[in-house]
Amino acid sequence: MRIIAIAIVDQNGVIGDGERQPFEIAEDWARFKRVTSGHPLIMGRRTHEAIGRWLPGRTTIVVTSRPEAVDLPTGAQATGHAVDSWPAALDLARSLDDEVYVAGGGSIYDQAWPHLTDLDLTEVHASAPGSVHFPVIDPELWAEVAREPRQGFDFVHYTRRDRTPVDG
Repeated sequence: MRIIAIAIVDQNGVIGDGERQPFEIAEDWARFKRVTSGHPLIMGRRTHEAIGRWLPGRTTIVVTSRPEAVDLPTGAQATGHAVDSWPAALDLARSLDDEVYVAGGGSIYDQAWPHLTDLDLTEVHASAPGSVHFPVIDPELWAEVAREPRQGFDFVHYTRRDRTPVDG
């Protein structure tokens, strides 16, 4: 099973300010849609609210302390669930597919970190204001396996060196 964190980060690891991400790059959004479509996507409530809608073509699992307060999708294009913990989100995602994406925010990345097998990042060559950071990528634990340079950013893929993330 692959559990993949997907994020857009500035050169200092900033992913947002607690309300939104600092960059809106059309090519990044198109790639995000392409890679995550057809797979479960785990995110926190604030990230879900920042996106502002249920994403079609994938099952979104929102982690929140109040799952009953989340309005679930009613249309046929998007599927969504709300759960009260990272373990519950991971269990549900595992029951749906053998490839799961984790889309933040900071607390969700922190909880997911020991379980991740891959990182799929858009690394922006600029700094942005913000207090929410992506976890530090330790080169002893993570190997960069692909880099696609673009104008002002790179798409970068990392895999876990030991290939033995925490199970469950």
